[in-house]
Amino acid sequence: MLKLDTVILYCLKQLNSERTIYSIYHLLNGKKSSQTIQDAHLFSIKEFFGVCETLTRENFEQITEELSRKNLIDGCGEQRYRVTVAGLELLETASMNHYLNGWTFHSFSTLFWERLSFFIQVTSNLVYEEAKYIPIQKNKEVHNWLKWMLKEMKIPRNELGTVLYSELINCFKDAKDIDPSVLVFRLTGFQQIGLTAIQAARKLNIDIHDYQLEFINTLHYIIQKVLKDSSSFNMLSFLIKDLEKGDVLTFSSRKTWNLLIQGNTPEKIADLRNLKLSTIEDHLVEFALHLENFSIDPYVDKAIQLKIIELSRSIGTRQLKLIKDQLKTATYLQIRLVLAKYGDRKWN
Repeated sequence: MLKLDTVILYCLKQLNSERTIYSIYHLLNGKKSSQTIQDAHLFSIKEFFGVCETLTRENFEQITEELSRKNLIDGCGEQRYRVTVAGLELLETASMNHYLNGWTFHSFSTLFWERLSFFIQVTSNLVYEEAKYIPIQKNKEVHNWLKWMLKEMKIPRNELGTVLYSELINCFKDAKDIDPSVLVFRLTGFQQIGLTAIQAARKLNIDIHDYQLEFINTLHYIIQKVLKDSSSFNMLSFLIKDLEKGDVLTFSSRKTWNLLIQGNTPEKIADLRNLKLSTIEDHLVEFALHLENFSIDPYVDKAIQLKIIELSRSIGTRQLKLIKDQLKTATYLQIRLVLAKYGDRKWN
């Protein structure tokens, strides 16, 4: 089972002391800032984006203090840490097997759980012909979605329980490093109230933070399994088929994109939107990260692009200041754009 302190340790190793410890906290919380989004991609840790949204800063600091106390990390500057030899040895032996895909799934993981748990509750009560019960989910959109789903599936009500049970059993049949009870203990059904996260963690004798991480891991496992073989999960496919089409851009950057493709300059867009130019530049970095058809050539000369890539790789850093100090002709925006576009891939 993947443990949260191991994830934090792994992320620290990936960051290589180039970011503060709190960049990991923002990553786990799923902070939609330009810096956090760029870090997730540049340091190849985007699978952990938003997988611990309930983690508080206080809890995060307690975990990192414990890592330091165990001599698994040590300080190397203000709010910066590096993984010690003991920490690296622990990572070599610790289990890093997981199904987390935070960058792709974080935006709808909660909604998927709401749909799944409510669908199971309704189906369970239908099987026992119980019409009077308190819905486990209060979200009216989920209620409306379920009404729509039951009509669309066109499966007789008396067969729902059998089909759903069969698909869930099939889903977990070949699962490796997954304990279905992490999720099953949370389910509510006929005359059965699901446990809270804290209660389930206690029942399984797991730290609450590790439990919450494993719970998200289990949800992501189900989502991936169903997406990979939707023909085998006709019923479960309904839970996600309208969810994975989310916009990779934030709402604000989408507005900027629409103005940019109309031929407006970043300066003009900042004026039109009454925003700082730096905010529009953050959006340009988002485009470089997410949009294949976005070219950075109008903002960074090809020769400069190559110099930034070569310098970044030769000195082994993604720190903007270190690159800027050695390449005076490049601006910080140009460095960010190049790292965003090519920092986690091979130079072509």
